[in-house]
Amino acid sequence: MTYCCALRLKDGLVFISDTRTNAGVDHISVFRKLYIFGIEGKRFFTIQTSGNLATTQAVIGYLKNQLTLNQEPNLYSVNTMFEVAELVGHTLRKVIADVTADTLEQSNYYCSLLVGGQIGEEPMQLYNIYPQGNFISATKDTPFFQIGESKYGKPILDRALSYDMPIDEALRCALISFDSTLRSNVSVGMPLDVLVYKKDSLNLPEGKRINESDEYFEKISKQWSETLKKGLQDLPKPTHDYFD
Repeated sequence: MTYCCALRLKDGLVFISDTRTNAGVDHISVFRKLYIFGIEGKRFFTIQTSGNLATTQAVIGYLKNQLTLNQEPNLYSVNTMFEVAELVGHTLRKVIADVTADTLEQSNYYCSLLVGGQIGEEPMQLYNIYPQGNFISATKDTPFFQIGESKYGKPILDRALSYDMPIDEALRCALISFDSTLRSNVSVGMPLDVLVYKKDSLNLPEGKRINESDEYFEKISKQWSETLKKGLQDLPKPTHDYFD
């Protein structure tokens, strides 16, 4: 399984993906699910993938091949992030259709994608692309998307995250979302790939890979657990009528 999370904030974008791929309990592998594209100073975007591994790798392969062969349209020739999402969605539909024309059979090859970035002076955008190739965009009211095993990490984002939140605080929120998921679902696993993009920078950040021995992640994981326990102890005690 997979868990990917992307945030579109006032000051930038945050992307985190796990790397665990399962084909049964005895076949666990590590595959990258966060891909970076762009031209320094001109455009930057990231694609996160969840679902059928062969499909996601084929989609990324097609997009890279278009760039290598200079086939248009490609990720570097389109003019807006909306067109980027259209291109990625079209590529996803093509990959699945090339496998089978049977619409029921196609569901076996489904995957979901998150695409976010910025082109020139255009506003930053974040899109959630569905297996059918259509997509929706993040808004100020809904500043984050999740794909994959999202249910364990969603409550912290729903309660704490906001569009105007400082990017470092939002990053902590997203990391705690992953910590909660890692504790509750063995199909999501380390290492994690983390990428932070600052608004209008148009640079290509390298990102960071968090391993199990990462000192900072261990620290916030432990502190979050202690905070939850203390918060529970500090809550008002239930009244007597709960025990009648």
